[in-house]
Amino acid sequence: MFVTARPTAQDRLPIDLVAAIQELKQSLNAVILAHYYQDAEIQDVADFIGDSLELSRRAASTDADVIVFAGVHFMAETAKILNPQKLVLLPDLAAGCSLADSCPPDAFAAFKAKYPDHIVISYINCTAEIKALSDIICTSSNAVKIVKQIPLAQGIIFAPDRNLGRYVMQQAEREMVLWQGSCMVHETFSEKKLVQLKINHPNAEVIAHPECEEAVLRHADFIGSTSALLKYTAESQSTQFIIATEPGIIHQMQKAQPQKEFIPAPPINNCACNECPHMRLNTLEKLYLAMRDRSPEITMPEEIRLAALHPMQRMLSMS
Repeated sequence: MFVTARPTAQDRLPIDLVAAIQELKQSLNAVILAHYYQDAEIQDVADFIGDSLELSRRAASTDADVIVFAGVHFMAETAKILNPQKLVLLPDLAAGCSLADSCPPDAFAAFKAKYPDHIVISYINCTAEIKALSDIICTSSNAVKIVKQIPLAQGIIFAPDRNLGRYVMQQAEREMVLWQGSCMVHETFSEKKLVQLKINHPNAEVIAHPECEEAVLRHADFIGSTSALLKYTAESQSTQFIIATEPGIIHQMQKAQPQKEFIPAPPINNCACNECPHMRLNTLEKLYLAMRDRSPEITMPEEIRLAALHPMQRMLSMS
């Protein structure tokens, strides 16, 4: 079980956290990578903001000595897999992922053994142990492209997200065996409320992440990864968009297109359920403390890292 590192009364935090973080970044030769689903203040202090594929590429190419990953645990693990000699920090080790948690390694190994002639393509939103059991890693940006490169006669297991897997099957026009995992955030959107929102905003385009359930995706004008959604809102002539993904991305959309309106798609309940609770564990204070204390650090057994590295490298070469 991960222990959450939270600021205490004994921690003397500087008045200007942003300036202090910038100073630490220089002294540590650190780079701050942030996912689009982070809080706006963390996005604004990051060196690079992106989706899983973009951040993987940044992690693979950085010359920084320290990687501070403002995201969730599997993302920081990915950075460590690609950079074994670098110090990789995650502001809060409890920042996990419901999708990654839905695919336990022992259960998946048993599932994989039922299909000995199949290769395993795993979505990057999984643990290092699942990556180590995989042949190729993919992201929502490149999953269809990668699957289309596999010979038709080759059976494929796709893990862990069933919704993304179903979408990829439709787009690539081929069958795959799906592990039945899912993301708690992307499964909370209400189709009924979305339809009502479309009625209230008849000129708005609905854009959605492929991790959403099929009932939501069938109402979408555009489906894509977080970076693809951001690009689409910049290029579309529409001035209103209903956003069916984690609403952290809206900060970047508003910065790029302040004249346009971005409306979060509503969850089933009257709550903030479409905000990822794991992503939101990271705060600017924890980011500063992680850099100051050089902890919490991401580590893993070398045999797991090496086994996970090969499918990561295959993804990068096939992208």
